[in-house]
Order: sequence, then structure tokens, then C-alpha cells
Amino acid sequence: MINKLFENSTILVTGGTGSFGNDFVDKIVKGFPFKEIRIFSRDEKKQFDMRNRLNNPKIKFFIGDVRDRESIFKIMKDVDFVFHAAALKQVPTGEFFPLESVKTNIFGTANVLDAAVEAGVIKVVVLSTDKAVYPINAMGMTKALLEKLMISKARNSNNKNVFCGVRYGNVMYSRGSVLPLFADQIQKGQPLTVTNPNMTRFLLPLPVAINLVLHAIEKGENGDVFVRKSPAVTIETIAQAMLNIFKSSVGIKVIGIRAGEKVHETLVTREELMKAAEDRDYYRIRNFEQLDYDKYFTKGKIDHIPEEGYTSNNTKRLTLEETQKLILSLKEIQELLKWKKSK
Repeated sequence: MINKLFENSTILVTGGTGSFGNDFVDKIVKGFPFKEIRIFSRDEKKQFDMRNRLNNPKIKFFIGDVRDRESIFKIMKDVDFVFHAAALKQVPTGEFFPLESVKTNIFGTANVLDAAVEAGVIKVVVLSTDKAVYPINAMGMTKALLEKLMISKARNSNNKNVFCGVRYGNVMYSRGSVLPLFADQIQKGQPLTVTNPNMTRFLLPLPVAINLVLHAIEKGENGDVFVRKSPAVTIETIAQAMLNIFKSSVGIKVIGIRAGEKVHETLVTREELMKAAEDRDYYRIRNFEQLDYDKYFTKGKIDHIPEEGYTSNNTKRLTLEETQKLILSLKEIQELLKWKKSK
């Protein structure tokens, strides 16, 4: 079905030079027919590197910022599918500069959605995060509003366009994540800095995250948010696995929880579980309801309320051996091990 969707189609990836964008475009180029892919991002160096690596005349690169309404409207012309990955994603950055997160994650998203409507885009998939669920930090709060913007646009689209989203936890070895930090600390002979040994996080290899997005483009209807079921692991287990893999004795240093961090993350709230469809691998949260004020203010819905949502504390917990196996499957880790062996 995706072959039919993408054939003779123009695809836009905002923030397309990031970890997701690089691997996502690789997947499309190798596996699906398409007319054109447009990469829209701010970083000319990353665009230069990606252009040289791919060397494909059907992939076009555009410098711009989703905050700039005019630039995103120009680039949206004749686009069929949009994957909105542009965002400020780092929790500490959001805590120090919350307004910058608002400008990119909220106003930038509004610009993308508005431009998609004007251009008659077939489907838009926005990328969200577990930190948008019961958010306690600026990044999560802005991502939660990103989802609300998408849902609002879906509600008012009259099915002329489809707006849906995905929500996932930590993508392994993505920029700014803990695995590259630990790898760098091991190479420098420094102890691995762990905020709280018992802190848990969902783990999602990037190829699985990409398949989640493709699942959304194939199955998504207006207002849907798709969640990929994922295992979780404690931060201490991740650190110990990295020490074992690299046969390092630098040890672990506990530094304490930083501002804006949770001990456990949630991917689906208990309220969302009431309306979510579930299969073996995914939750599909249905959000497409018209604003019926009588229903919102005077009527209720009697239903079973789960005791808790789908969290990194109640999902499948990986053992040390399972964590090592998963980390060893990453191409970045394999390359580092080859480099270490050659020294």
C-alpha cells in the first residue's frame, strides 16, 4: 500500500537532516518508489553532508526554519506527504530556553499544518514523544501542544487532508541520547554519569521508529496517534551493558536527577487507554471527535478506567543480557567496536 501511496509523490521531511530524517530517507530511497523528497532544515553543514552521501537528484535540499511561515509555505507547494520531525528535543535546552521550544515546537508546527492545508497535502504525520504525556518539562509541554494542534487541524479538515501522529520513547543512539554520551565517556576514560540508577526509559531502535511512522502513513486517519509498544530498561542497566560491551572499567557515577526529568515515562495515559485500539505491536489512540459542547460539559461516558497508563515501569523490562544484545545490534556501536579493534 505504501508503494502505491508514494509512487509519483513528493515527500517533505522537516528537520530532515537529523537522526530520524537520515535513516527515514534511506529507507524510502532503498524501499519505495517516489517522485521527489524534499529535505527542509536549518543546518547547511548537515545538508551538505547528506547531499554528498546520498548523491540522488530526486532528493532536494532547502534551507529554512519552520518558525519562518513564509519559507514553509513556499516549500509546501505540490507536496503530497509531510513528515514533521523538526523540533527542539533536548529537555535541558527547553528548561533554560522555554520560549525557544514554544517558537519551534508550537508555532513552527502551526506553520507546517497551515501550509499543508493550503497546499492540499494528502497526509501529514507529526512526530511526538513520551515526554508529551503528563508533561513536567517545557519540551514535553510543547510537544503535548503539538499533538493538540494536529488533532484540532484534523477535526476541522473535513477529510480533505489527513493529520495524524506518532509518539515514541527514546530512540537509541539518536543525537543527544544517552548511548552516544556513554560511548564518548568510555573513549575518554571517564565514569558513566547516571542520574538515577532506577530510572527507566523506553528503548526503540531507529528502524523500529521509522516503521512506526510508515505504519501511521499507511493506517492513520484524522486525529490518530500511534504508539509502538516498546521494552524498557533502567539507566543503570544501560550503563552496565555499555561497560560490558566495551570491556571498560571506568565505572558509574550517580549525579542525581536533573530538572525536568521523570523517574518513569508514560507513552499512553490511562485516560487514552479507554479509547485506544490495541494490537500486538501498537496502540492507536483515536482522537477524532467533533466539539460537541453538550457532550463535553453535561454528559459523561461510563467506562472502565485502567489503574495506570502504559509506562516504562510496567512494560516489558529488559535484562542486562537482552540490553547488551539490543545495543550490539546498532550500527553505530558496531562501527565503534571495529574502530576500537583496529587501534
